[in-house]
Amino acid sequence: MNTLTIRLLATPGAVPLARRAVREHLGPGGASRDAELCVSELLTNALTHIGEGTPVTLRVTGRATRTRVELTDPDPRAWPVLRHAGGNEESGRGLALLDALALRWGVEQGPGTKTVWCELGPGLEPGHSRDGRVALITGG
Repeated sequence: MNTLTIRLLATPGAVPLARRAVREHLGPGGASRDAELCVSELLTNALTHIGEGTPVTLRVTGRATRTRVELTDPDPRAWPVLRHAGGNEESGRGLALLDALALRWGVEQGPGTKTVWCELGPGLEPGHSRDGRVALITGG
């Protein structure tokens, strides 16, 4: 198991830097492209809903059959909500995209933090966890 950990500020400039780091960490291929897109969406959500300049920690763990992407931020109150944006809306598609790409995803609450995570790889119907729920939300 090989883990990339990056501490950064949620800014527009951080998105391409994080994508590049993920690409270099995972190497070329489909897993890297999907992970880069999920990183973009998670980081953009933090930027949009928590605020520019928020300190976040990105973790990407690559295994033989699974890649796990996690973004931890210091606002345990701003939980992501999966919604379906209308055709003319300019935002609101990030989690829907993550839901479509990920095998499963969810939120874990820590002391003074929350971590939004997703898992990518073969083996499950994309967008659904083993127990049939789309989003796994856990406290702890």
